[in-house]
Amino acid sequence: MLARMVAEPPNGFVARVRRGVSYRGGRAFEQADRAARRATAAARVRPTYLVIGAQKAGTSSLHHYLSQNPAVLTARVKEVQYFTKYYARGERWYRAQFPLVTHARAVRRRLGISPAVGEATAACLFDPRSPQRVHAFDPAMKLIALIRDPIERAYSAFQMELRWGRETGTFEEALDREEADLPGVLERLRANPDVGVSSGLGRSYVARGLYADQLERWLQLFDRDQLLILMSDDLDRDPAGTLSRVAGFLGVPEWHLAEYPRRGVQEYAAIAPETRERLARTFAAHDRRLVELLGRELPWGDAGSSEGLSSVRNAS
Repeated sequence: MLARMVAEPPNGFVARVRRGVSYRGGRAFEQADRAARRATAAARVRPTYLVIGAQKAGTSSLHHYLSQNPAVLTARVKEVQYFTKYYARGERWYRAQFPLVTHARAVRRRLGISPAVGEATAACLFDPRSPQRVHAFDPAMKLIALIRDPIERAYSAFQMELRWGRETGTFEEALDREEADLPGVLERLRANPDVGVSSGLGRSYVARGLYADQLERWLQLFDRDQLLILMSDDLDRDPAGTLSRVAGFLGVPEWHLAEYPRRGVQEYAAIAPETRERLARTFAAHDRRLVELLGRELPWGDAGSSEGLSSVRNAS
């Protein structure tokens, strides 16, 4: 009996000890990894491309597809958020997130070309501070923007905030609060760009869908041929063809996957018809400007309306 008591500690004790050891070991490893990365920041490759957004437009899927190309090297995480959230940490911290130069040299020896190097921070497109910060880091940076039906994007973003507990009311209430609060948040951000990202910036469901405004802000600093603008509808319907365009833009060989899984897909109740009509009126003029900017028709609008569906896609 005594032997059994010694061999079998109270229920859950061993599990708690193991979790504690695993947690402490994991923390120690992470701290050592961060220290090693900072120490070798100068020996790491500089990024050559940046997926700048849009949020909830398929950037997670695009980043995953890019990471499968042997001629593409990505950061240690999909969204480094340096140009939006962690700018105060400095360029050395940013460089530390990327692979070592020796890795890039190995790719060049194997493939005969220098790899494309980058990450995907979806908030960059909307954040008014990002264009200047990216330009200061590298005025030759290649930029990729993935845009989606702004109504579906807005509703998808709200559903994400709802799941995370940052929204508790209805979509319509959130739209009203955005209209009341966001202008002040953006004004404070413009007045003091070095402040941390306000929680109010997350409630920007309509504002993040005003793509023409955001793209023009980037084009004030970067040449048009540095910015590849893709439609999430095209990535959905023809991922191989879309990735061929991306490969040509980045200057790497085309690559093909056995399958193209969508990342961040969720299902939820369809948007209310009257709310869709409200947003359609809001976005109409902005979408016409976007057509002029892109020189092509948009794949959304009346023909692409998903009104009446019981569930819709929530892509990240």
